[in-house]
Formats: sequence, structure tokens, C-alpha cells
Amino acid sequence: MKLGGFQKVSLLDFPNRISTVVFTSGCAFRCGYCFNPKLALACPETRIDEEDLFTYLRKRKGLLEGVVVSGGEPTLQPGLCEFIRKVKELGFEVKLDTCGYFPDALETILDSGLIDYVAMDIKAPIEKYSSVTNVPVSSEKIRESIRVIFHSGVPYEFRSTLIDGVHTRNDVIEMAKMIAGARAYYLQRFRFTSDLLDPSFRAKRAPSESFLSDVQKECGSYVDLCEVR
Repeated sequence: MKLGGFQKVSLLDFPNRISTVVFTSGCAFRCGYCFNPKLALACPETRIDEEDLFTYLRKRKGLLEGVVVSGGEPTLQPGLCEFIRKVKELGFEVKLDTCGYFPDALETILDSGLIDYVAMDIKAPIEKYSSVTNVPVSSEKIRESIRVIFHSGVPYEFRSTLIDGVHTRNDVIEMAKMIAGARAYYLQRFRFTSDLLDPSFRAKRAPSESFLSDVQKECGSYVDLCEVR
């Protein structure tokens, strides 16, 4: 596993769990608003030794409840199953964060019984995926990952980071339609940071609260639960 770092303690990333967040190195997408650009680009200077992480986890047994495997994109990693198996052997629950672009790998890991919770990002309506991610995107891969999650039996959520001037009201509704029938869909406010993949996004902001409130209500017509984060 190529690891790009870890956040020692999080109260937010794993529902109802005190967790450590592990970041894998490398991603298929190049979203301009990505706030982990060195991870996305797999910069060598971000790499950490896997054993350093496991040393930390062993010391925190009984204090931490879960480990979030995030990125980058974890399903790019050929050693993902074995890595998660080692985490589970320490007694931790595991949440997987994914962009959903590798449905075969996602299905394998979800079928393994090793994942306790999975979260998939919905970047844009299908027809806008390539422009938002800045790479050519196969819409079938995104749709297949959604299907895999729906049928996995693993507790899940979908989520979208929304940006004023990037996502229109209709875009958000179309994203909700993509996952119609889903248990949970979270609309996340774009977070400003000076360290973004595309510096031009430093001038952008989250949509207004009235915009978020309105689209939340409309998205609620397509999913069981829609909330704003």
C-alpha cells in the first residue's frame, strides 16, 4: 500500500465512531477543488511507512473504534484487501471512501466482508463528470459503482462537495436522480484552503445557505435522507 499520511483522530469521518483517517497515494481524477493535491498526484514526499501507522493503531486499541481508508483513491491500490484485513485483525471497524471509478475493485473489496461502511463521492451529473474531474470519464464505471454499492449490503452514503459557480441547482438535482432510492445523500459545503489542485479555486466559495436549503428539499424527493454538511 502506498500511504500518503494519516490523521490520528477524527470525530467526523466515520459515523458514530472515533477514528483514524488513512490517506492513500494517487487518484484517477484531477478535480480542481481537491484539497489533497499531493496525494492526488502521488507526490513521493507525502509517503509514510505502513508500519508507522500500525504501530500507532496498536497503541490506540480500546481508544479508537474505526479506521477510515481515504485518499487519493484507495481502490487504485493492489494491496487494499490485505491492508484492510490487517486493520480488522486489530479489532477496528473500517470505512472506505471512494470516487467510484474502479467498480471491479470496489465490488471485490465490498464482497470481502471487510468493510463496515462505504462512502462514494458524486462529482457532477454524468454529462459533466469529465469537465469537473479534468480527465475523460466513462459514465458506465460511475453507474456501475453506484449499482455495486446499492447491492452490497454494506451501510453506505453518497456525498457531493458543492461549489458556487460550478454546481447549478439542476446539477444537484441530477446528481440526486443518479442515486435515486439511496439511503443517504450528503451535500457538503466546499471548504476554502490555500492548498488546492487548481489555485483558481481559491477564489470560489460554497453555495449560499438558501441554495443549499432549497436543493436539500428537492433532493429529498429522490433519496431516503438528504442533509447538508
